[in-house]
Amino acid sequence: MPQGTKNFVIRGGTIIDGTGADPFVADVAVAHGRIVEIGPDIATGDAETVDATGLVVAPGFIDIKTHSDWTLPLMPRAESKIRQGVTTEVIGHCGYSCAPALPGKVEALAEYLSPSAPWLTFRETSFADYLTNYPALSVNAIHLVGHNTLRLMAMGMEDRPPTQDELAHMNVLLNDALAAGALGMSSGLFTAPGSFSDTEELVALGRTLEAEGARYFTHLRDEGNNVFDSVAETMEFAEAVGVHVQIVHMKLSGLDNWGGAQKILRMLSDARGRGVTIDCDDYPYTAASNQLRNLMPSWLQEGGIEGTLARLSNPDDRARLRREVDAEGLNNFGRIPSWDAVRISISPNMPNYAGRTIASIADERGIDGFDMALDYIKEDRGQTRVLVDSISEDDVRDFVCSSDVMVGSDGNSVSPEGTTGQGRPHPRFYGTFAKVLGHYSRDLGLLPLHDAVYKMTGASAKALGLKDRGLLKQGFRADITVFDPATIAERATYEDPHQFAAGINTVLVNGVPTLQGGDHTGALAGRTLRRQTDFL
Repeated sequence: MPQGTKNFVIRGGTIIDGTGADPFVADVAVAHGRIVEIGPDIATGDAETVDATGLVVAPGFIDIKTHSDWTLPLMPRAESKIRQGVTTEVIGHCGYSCAPALPGKVEALAEYLSPSAPWLTFRETSFADYLTNYPALSVNAIHLVGHNTLRLMAMGMEDRPPTQDELAHMNVLLNDALAAGALGMSSGLFTAPGSFSDTEELVALGRTLEAEGARYFTHLRDEGNNVFDSVAETMEFAEAVGVHVQIVHMKLSGLDNWGGAQKILRMLSDARGRGVTIDCDDYPYTAASNQLRNLMPSWLQEGGIEGTLARLSNPDDRARLRREVDAEGLNNFGRIPSWDAVRISISPNMPNYAGRTIASIADERGIDGFDMALDYIKEDRGQTRVLVDSISEDDVRDFVCSSDVMVGSDGNSVSPEGTTGQGRPHPRFYGTFAKVLGHYSRDLGLLPLHDAVYKMTGASAKALGLKDRGLLKQGFRADITVFDPATIAERATYEDPHQFAAGINTVLVNGVPTLQGGDHTGALAGRTLRRQTDFL
């Protein structure tokens, strides 16, 4: 191309192109938001140069599993993700989406999502208007519509199958979201109201996904004692409905289930061998995060928050909850060592308890941990999020080492400053990608760096069906991350999570410098990626 038409030339970096191929040294030229040339000694002309000597030049990382829709409207600079090298986020997971919000149902949706999005303002909106009015962002955003939200809009928090009219209503709302550009539907079968659904209901909605060429993302019905049955249920769905299925944040939770990662990987491999299009992702931590109320049997939440609070005041219901948890462990989490494994993360009505364990608060009050957990749900009106240390490090390592498992943070875009700097969120919000590249790849040597990059770029782009992102390739969008392989590291901890990752030097989003020399430029060059235009 003519010498003067380039915007940037990234000079002399080690190219890891996202395909899984071995690294090589070359220059990368960018013009008009796209990669226009990769090779040695590219003529610079009038282009700005970035010296990447000794650094890795990679595709921008794709965070395939996030809940940043709860924070991006408040913090569109997406600081914790940009500073990890993330340029694209998939949002609306686990059955939770902030739209549609139908007339008369806005308060119910706000209440339902309050433990996760306590500072977000909800308003009546269709999914199309929601996407149209989404703010400018520093990252690209891929939206999903949540099955739990659809069910809430159609039939509230009732524990029963939908009527034909209610199922038809959900399908209309799903079609509207897909027509607006949603990539697909997510489900959260571990908690109400998604847990009230059966496979037949999901398959009926899956037929709509299949007809529109959309995709399905699922939080398994149980990641604890019934995790293998839940994977089998997902495969049953995948075999009945011809859509790509993504199992999100794959884990084996609870002491009784540790050591099963290789069995899960074999199940997925066998399914692919039968022609099932199924993938999964994982985050590299032993603690999960969820709403405290979701740790209890899902019947507690039937009828919404008022029903929940009434049951928590009923001695018979509390006794029933105790019996079921004693017998089965925590909902979706299985058996934990003690209530010291459950730590308050965000507590909107009682922020002074952030960072404390349920056990420590129980000791302070002179009651047992189980009663303390129930009391806390009641006192915080169900809005509490917790961290639950319930996963084996050996299983985490097995998933990290597998080229068939992508990297997803399950975290929000946040910042130490402002509203999203409150509480003690999971360190994965700030450190997921840096931890894989630094701790697991460089420090422990569990996987080569180019394999680690593949898991968070090319593999995720393929699973999502992205048209021209996820690789360093001529003609592809210039989503590019430049990092120092010697210093990239997670700095966030459970005790002090609000710390940006180290070692990320430069990030381009659609060819626009968004991080330069480790500093955020303030650019909001991200795009809303829609199924009809940005995917294969």
